[in-house]
Amino acid sequence: MSVGFVFSRLSKDRLGLFSVFYIVTMITVALSASWIAPDNSPNANQMHLSIHSKPPGFKTQVLILPNSVIDHGSEELAIDSLTWKQEKLLFHALGTPKGYFQPIDLNRFPSEITYQEIKESYVQEKYFILGTDKYGRDLLSRVLIGSRISLSIGFIAVLISLIVGVFIGSIGGYFGGKTDLFIVWLINIIWSIPTLLIVIAITLALGKGYWQVFIAVGLTMWVEVARVVRGQVISIKEKTFIQAARVLGFTNFRILVKHILPVVIPPLIVISAANFASAILIESGLSFLGIGAQPPVPSWGGMIKDHFRYILLGKPYLALVPGLAIMSLVFAFMTLGNSLRDALDVKN
Repeated sequence: MSVGFVFSRLSKDRLGLFSVFYIVTMITVALSASWIAPDNSPNANQMHLSIHSKPPGFKTQVLILPNSVIDHGSEELAIDSLTWKQEKLLFHALGTPKGYFQPIDLNRFPSEITYQEIKESYVQEKYFILGTDKYGRDLLSRVLIGSRISLSIGFIAVLISLIVGVFIGSIGGYFGGKTDLFIVWLINIIWSIPTLLIVIAITLALGKGYWQVFIAVGLTMWVEVARVVRGQVISIKEKTFIQAARVLGFTNFRILVKHILPVVIPPLIVISAANFASAILIESGLSFLGIGAQPPVPSWGGMIKDHFRYILLGKPYLALVPGLAIMSLVFAFMTLGNSLRDALDVKN
């Protein structure tokens, strides 16, 4: 079945086509998040505690201080006003008592710079489209940067599950006997343990972190791949063309790689789409529990963890925005999996 034929069948499914468009858009956003995010600091972690938990559409003036000793870059201060008095640069921070001005170290700016040049070059109006989180960080930027975690863990976890699952499933299905009995026993054991518990155990063994979560999720998703590959290989290995390959003296490795596994690709594509969605949900759950991606790296599950209490405090958008991002991306991959299943079904 050619790629063009599959795409022509997929194009007739509007929901499937929309899912493809949405997934491609999210991948593009994730790859270009550092450029399109309003907050271009590392991990979109620029904090403004004076403007925490502000609603969508909030805007304020910010004073950009170069040469920050914190991150060796720039630092931003949310201000009401800026003034020059007695050869000192003073600012009134947002949220502080009226009339309370604080001085700024002029050594932070280039030498011989004037007050007017500071106002023109270092004072900007900042617009927060989705508002700010409880630390005063731009919520939109955190959501955009957080998409990298969900998409990258999906790709890597699916890749690991395919490598492990295809190898184990094809070995068991092709050779049978005690090898197959052992693999079936292993699959049943892993299958009987809740996935989240396995991931938590592996994560705790490997330690908290970005790559540890990727490996942990990938090592728990190979079971379904192995089960499907094993069943397909058992069915295909009895076909006439496989018997002919054996008669011609082809090696088992060549028969598996060049004659059997290509036939197994269509169901693997469908499983991979579903596993991608599952990996996103598992990572979000781990981040919500505090053992996923660690701060200051933003992740959608971690954002929900930080703000789920705000649902009852009148600011539900802080948790709903990343929640809707998770839901929409998972829905797109599940819908794509269903559409691919129909498009790849030769009986239809």
